[in-house]
This record gives sequence, structure tokens and C-alpha cells, in this order.
Amino acid sequence: MIPEPGVVPAAFAEPTVRVRPGWTAAVVLANVGVFAAWLGPIQVVLAKQSEAVAPDNKEFIYGLVTGVGAAVSVFANPAFGAISDRTTSRRGRRAPWVLAGAVGGAVGLLILAGATAVALMIVGWCLMQLFGNALLAAVTATVPDRVPVDQRGVVGGWVAISQVLGALVGTALATVAGGIGLGYVACAGFLLLSVVPYLLRSHDTPLVTPPPPLVLREFLRGFWISPRRYPDFGWAWLTRFLFNVGNALGTLYLFYYLQDEVGIDDADTGVLILTAIYSVCVLATAIGFGRWSDRSARRKVFVTCSGVVMAVAGVILALWPTWPGAILGAIVLGTGFGVYLSVDFALLTEVLPSARDRAKDLGVINIANSLPQVLAPAIAAPIVKHAGGYPVLYLLAATVTALAGLLVRQIRSVS
Repeated sequence: MIPEPGVVPAAFAEPTVRVRPGWTAAVVLANVGVFAAWLGPIQVVLAKQSEAVAPDNKEFIYGLVTGVGAAVSVFANPAFGAISDRTTSRRGRRAPWVLAGAVGGAVGLLILAGATAVALMIVGWCLMQLFGNALLAAVTATVPDRVPVDQRGVVGGWVAISQVLGALVGTALATVAGGIGLGYVACAGFLLLSVVPYLLRSHDTPLVTPPPPLVLREFLRGFWISPRRYPDFGWAWLTRFLFNVGNALGTLYLFYYLQDEVGIDDADTGVLILTAIYSVCVLATAIGFGRWSDRSARRKVFVTCSGVVMAVAGVILALWPTWPGAILGAIVLGTGFGVYLSVDFALLTEVLPSARDRAKDLGVINIANSLPQVLAPAIAAPIVKHAGGYPVLYLLAATVTALAGLLVRQIRSVS
């Protein structure tokens, strides 16, 4: 059963009470909503909008909008995580930011729905990144808040599925809606609906003891977590950063890869089909391997193997740029990514420096998710345009991902 509202020790100690499936489902659905609101536009609508606004310079415009938005998320996630840790609302520390994030993100998507200029696209996407990260920082912190260590592989698997289901739902909404504006509206509506179950049944525990007075200098210093003092946290951050660099390089231009390199006529449908195949493969591996990781009390070997498998997918996409090659690449990538997402998340929750600052520390980890989105366009666009095209891009993605899988072995406090 879940703790009753008002039970304070669970906020700062390792939880021991097993969570109910209904609570897990509400957390997963909120995650699905925010990832659908991000990945539906990234996979389809934002790419089509960039092409409509600047058909001769679509790669640059798409990279500019996504890069500036990712720069916002680099700061938004840890900042909102730290604010969430200090929130004294009667609804708890996390729920108010889940609500605010959903509403603000929907506003950003609606601005994008009517945008016909690059500047307005940037404004809308930055709002979506700002508030979406507020939601994500809060809801992610509920896992170490509530879930015992021996359940985190399984719950991490469900969280992994939520990211993939978000990609599938968002891509489907953006494709089926039948237009750029309607695609954004559909994603915004789903985002708002997705957080309702969590808000109704989160049982978020409020802070009974107010946090110490805010001192700006100390607040800002708290975002630096010394890798010398916390080496395992440092290695975990670096490996997640490299995994996400490889993933961003491999997925950023999927729409254009299918359109320009593979040469299929309906790239929208192609992205949807590949996302569905990829999602099924993640579903097939995430929960099972997360449970296996819990039972064996081992994390690193699973992460290393997933890095190798994901690297193989990059090689396939680089050397076999055909529709069958893209399908095989999606199968291999989804298989490896499902293992990675579930087990690596469980690993991360075990190397957090402070139980009191879980959302802030996970926000610092999430910089490793968002910073690659800033760097990837700057790396990928010149490669695609001038330095070997998609084969070089996907081979680079494979190399970086394999390196990340090997470096996770440097973490000492987790098996």
C-alpha cells in the first residue's frame, strides 16, 4: 500500500512501503503526456512546420528551434526540481508543479499551432520546454520519494515505457490530426488529460517542517555536485550524457533521413511505423529486464550490454539506408533502449547524494538528457550537409553510445 497523506519521514528517508499499481499507473500516464507533448512535435509536426516556414533551410530552422528549446530545458529541470523540493503547498511538494507544468506546456503548444514565423515557433517551443520540465522534474522525483529500492527496476521499466509510449502517442496524434496546427492542439489536449489521475490520487506528502530560508547564493551553489566528492554520481551523469548524445544524433533527423536518404514518399507514416516498432521492442524488454535487474541486484552489466546493442542499431542505419534497414534498426534500437531506460533509471536513484534534495539532484541528472539536445543540432547539421551525410552521423552515434555503455562500469557503489 502507499503511505497515507501527511506521513513525513518518507519524504526524506528511503521508502520501504511497496507502491500500489494504481499509483504507478498515474505516474506513468503523466510521463506519457509530457513525452507525447515533446516527441510528437519533434518527430513530425515541428519538422513539417520548419519545412513549411523555410523549405530551403529546413534543417537549420528545425535545429535552431529544438536547440534553443533544449537550452531552456537545461536550466528548467534542475531549477524546478529544487523549487519542488522546497514547496510547502498543502497538496504536497510535487503535485502543484505537475499541474502548472501541464497548463503552461499546453499554452506553449497552442502558440506553436498558430505560428507562421521562426520567432513565434521559438517562443512556443521554449514555453513547452520550460513548463514540461517543471512537470517532469516533479513527477520523476516521486519515484525515489515513494518506491523502495527493490522495486525501482520494475517501476523504472514502467517509466521507460512511458517515454516510449509518449513518443508513439505523440507521433500518432500529430500524424492522425491531419495538419500542423491540429497536431499541436491534439498533443496539448492529451497533455492536460494525462495529469488528471495523478492529481486525483498522488497522495503527495506536504512538508510539515518548512525548509530553511532561501539564500540565493547557497541555492545556486546547490546545483554543483562535485564529482570528486560524489564520483559515482559524476560517472552516472557522464554516461547518461553520452547515451543521450548518441540517441539525439540518431533520432534528431529521422524524418529527413527517411525522406531524403531512404527515399520514401510518405515520411510521416514512415516515422509512425518505425516509432510503433521501436515502442513494441521497448515494451518487450523494459519491464522484464527491470525485474531481472531487481532480482539479481545488478545494474551495470545490463546498461553496458544495452549500449552495445544500441550501437549496432546505429551501424545498421549507417550502412543499410533502406526501408528494411530502417525497420531492422528500429527493432535493435528499441530492444537495447528498453533495457537501458529501465535499469539505468534504477541505477541513478541509488547514487543520488541527498534524500532531501531528490528532485534537484534528478534535475541535475536531467541536464544530461537535455544538454545533448542543444549540442546535437550543432553537430548533426554540418555532418549531414557537408561531412559525409547520414552514414557518418549514425556511425558517430553508434560510437558514442558504445563508449557510454563501457564507462558505466566506473560506478563503484552499485553492482
